[in-house]
Amino acid sequence: MAKTAVITGATKGLGKQIAFELAKDGFEIVINYRTENDSLAQMVEEINKTTKAYTFKADISNFDEAKALIDFAASETGKIDLLVNNAGITNDKLLVRMSEEDFSKVIDINLKGTFNCIRHASRLMMKQKFGRIVNISSVIGLIGNVGQANYAASKAGVIGLTKSAAREMAPYSVTVNAIAPGFIKSDMTDKLTDEIKDNIKSSIPMRKIGESKDVANLVKFLANDETGYITGQVINVDGGMVMY
Repeated sequence: MAKTAVITGATKGLGKQIAFELAKDGFEIVINYRTENDSLAQMVEEINKTTKAYTFKADISNFDEAKALIDFAASETGKIDLLVNNAGITNDKLLVRMSEEDFSKVIDINLKGTFNCIRHASRLMMKQKFGRIVNISSVIGLIGNVGQANYAASKAGVIGLTKSAAREMAPYSVTVNAIAPGFIKSDMTDKLTDEIKDNIKSSIPMRKIGESKDVANLVKFLANDETGYITGQVINVDGGMVMY
């Protein structure tokens, strides 16, 4: 029986790459999205060539909509083996110019949305006595960044949530881990000037910006049956940018 993965924010960027890589491994993919985009139908068609794709529109910052997503996945596939909490936004401003709405919106989607999905998936996974939860955090949640107080707080919160959930769910053979990407090639980095890109690369020991596949490959590793003794960890994918 094929395994099932639920991926939030799965229609672009990291989420899309994660979906494609998991599909290659035979996972049936539940694609969550908040707003439709032109690539959704094409994405479903591509995944259906090797496995099966389902789509579900939900704003995971809403507790009830997040529940509807998890209920849909469980109803359609009979189980959820993997939950990837990837959905996230940025709304960058200096702290002194940041409104309450600027702060709350990022927290609601990045942190509360992750909680909502874990909260609703946890009972099913605990009942199954198996599950993998991978939360996409960021190195910014570890070190902070100018103009990103809201984003840093949300991603630091995801790390704390990961560790607490891992402790609670470990007795049920459910693992909960976080991935903290550094600078990853995206539509945003493509728009940067060569000078800015060079400055970014100079802060990275490997002297290059990462690829979304670097993150997706780690998700695949953590989703594996053989990685069931790894839980409560935060793993950086950043070319050595942040070391401890």
